[in-house]
Amino acid sequence: MWKNYYTPTSLQQALELLDEFQPNARIIAGGTDLILEIEKGIRRPEAVIDISRLNGLDTIWLDEDERIHLGPTITHNQVIGSTLCRERAFPLVNACWQIGSPQIRNRGTVAGNLITASPANDTISPMMALDASVTLASVDGERTLSLKDFFLGVRKTALTPQEMLVDIHFPAMQPNQVGTFEKLGLRRAQAISIINVAVVLTFDRDKISDARITLGSVAPTIIRAPKAEAALIGQSFSDKIITHAANLAAEAAKPIDDLRGSASYRRYSVGVYTRLALTALRNGEEKDHLPDTPIMLWSDTDGHYPYRENESTPHTEEGEEAIVSIVNGEPVIVRHANDKTLLRMLREDLYLTGTKEGCAEGECGACTVLLDGVAVMSCLVPAPRAHRSEIITVEGLMEHPLQESFIKEDAVQCGYCTPGFLMSGASLLLENEHPTPGEIKQGLTGNLCRCTGYYNILKAFEKTATTS
Repeated sequence: MWKNYYTPTSLQQALELLDEFQPNARIIAGGTDLILEIEKGIRRPEAVIDISRLNGLDTIWLDEDERIHLGPTITHNQVIGSTLCRERAFPLVNACWQIGSPQIRNRGTVAGNLITASPANDTISPMMALDASVTLASVDGERTLSLKDFFLGVRKTALTPQEMLVDIHFPAMQPNQVGTFEKLGLRRAQAISIINVAVVLTFDRDKISDARITLGSVAPTIIRAPKAEAALIGQSFSDKIITHAANLAAEAAKPIDDLRGSASYRRYSVGVYTRLALTALRNGEEKDHLPDTPIMLWSDTDGHYPYRENESTPHTEEGEEAIVSIVNGEPVIVRHANDKTLLRMLREDLYLTGTKEGCAEGECGACTVLLDGVAVMSCLVPAPRAHRSEIITVEGLMEHPLQESFIKEDAVQCGYCTPGFLMSGASLLLENEHPTPGEIKQGLTGNLCRCTGYYNILKAFEKTATTS
């Protein structure tokens, strides 16, 4: 998959490695896109540089100029859990909440979503509506670009081979501003956007003084809807104005036909979802569907991975350095797994075959494990990431009451997906001992079952939650 895997302990060291191996190096933080690209042969990096445990890169802060900063390893779930973002960057929070599943949101980063540069990526639209910029760094220095200048086309950015995105920043929303994000997908979770819409409005008393409407998955890059924006400025909210602006937003879309939807369907949907967004903002209902305490599958952690503060670790093809971990409470040393995923290492080298490979794309949840206490899809985690980390697999849940509940409630048929459900459940119950039925469903959105219909699985979770 790769020849060399490096875990630097400083940003400067990461930049030096990037410069040394460019253009055949790739930065990895979450890897939810990169691992799939490598598996499919789209990329063959000579060096992968893991920055996921660098001190200080997973922070969110507000500067003296009222700009919010996101570090490059900030995950989608960390944005959702940020009080600052929920209060002053809600469109981004709303977008992050609708990405993938808890396991994906625990690894996938906002920076990675921007760098992948797909027009269907959900965080780009709200970032454009919030007028975000990015700071890029290399051994030669830093430069800052607006997102308009950063995105050059479908999966194309201005990032050079020796550069790393080190900061995302944008003005914090003010009391006279409102905003939201709406998305149409083929299902309620784990769905790529057919279209998405982000809206940020500024008011002068009861009149709209500024409007930003951005549209995703309807053009090669995220686009604005300038005529729709202009139609809102100077107006008060009314059904007539909302409908007019929504129709103009639909006219701005330039979609194509593909497997997820036709161009005409996409264009029509832009109008529908722009109207939904504007109506929700008028009625003050944009935050109603986002839970006050979302389920993260962080177990009893704060959702941040422990930093690596000792010497950097190269896992190279030539050296075959061992991966030293704690798995299910026992120290393990694994050799010759440096170019594998964590899923393959667990199954092929440690013979922990309870962790299943269902899709190998992070969609089914059968390979869910706890990485330093946080639920992740092991098919999307490089095996060297487990070095000096703690892993729990389903074999580590031998006495967990959820297993007994699965048996009593006949929650198992073929059983292939069961380990993933148990791992998500164990994390959920550590995070929230008595989850509601709705919270249980939140926690299981990353786990698919093809034969039980979920009803008995939910009964088993409810039984465990009420008796624990």
